[in-house]
Amino acid sequence: MTVTILHNPRCSKSRATLNLLRDNGIEPKIVDYLETPPTAEEFKSILDKLALGPRDVIRRGEKVYKELELADDNLSDTALITAMVGNPILIERPIVIKGDKAALGRPPESVLEIV
Repeated sequence: MTVTILHNPRCSKSRATLNLLRDNGIEPKIVDYLETPPTAEEFKSILDKLALGPRDVIRRGEKVYKELELADDNLSDTALITAMVGNPILIERPIVIKGDKAALGRPPESVLEIV
């Protein structure tokens, strides 16, 4: 079964997670999600696999988070997902997906539970 990593090569946690997978004999499909972001439907599926909501994986420190006023508690999950796939820098990384499970690589070792 294919293991996929939503990866940002500039992120130390993302690089560490990729190296950890490789150290465990897993060569994942690498998706540079900043270049190829998931669709809203794909991202909702990833959130379901993570058993998390969009607020659980949104990067609040990004400039665009403040510009789009995403801290507004009245925003729906759909609005947040739309903002995140339109501005993929907002998506916390890395995310590793295998089958019907996914894990956030924070810390990197947490992805080992699903692979």
